[in-house]
Amino acid sequence: MQRSEEHVERTIAVMLRAGVISAASVVLLGGLWHLLRFGMSVPNYRTFHGEPAGLRSVSGVWQGILRLDPRSVIQFGLLLLIGTPIARVAFSVAAFAVQRDRVYVVLSVVVLSVLVWSLSGMGYAPR
Repeated sequence: MQRSEEHVERTIAVMLRAGVISAASVVLLGGLWHLLRFGMSVPNYRTFHGEPAGLRSVSGVWQGILRLDPRSVIQFGLLLLIGTPIARVAFSVAAFAVQRDRVYVVLSVVVLSVLVWSLSGMGYAPR
């Protein structure tokens, strides 16, 4: 039983490390690409321009990547970073289920549900 728990812990550690390294690499590549493409332009700080609508949804980020937009690549890296702990909790649900640890399965499902609900935007109430 101890061996199985160590294996799960190592797998989670590798998953978190891979997720963070992947996200950082994608953001770095997108940032360098953005600088190469737009680094010489002079920004206009007199007028505030928020994020384009295409960068506010996963489908918009995918469409931007297909259009070879470096800002979409950066945003995708941030989505990877956000998704890393969510994947960790989802993996924990499965690992606890395999170990037949019902209490931790229920707790992990609650945590996963809260994460997914909060990221879905349903928990957001604008003022």
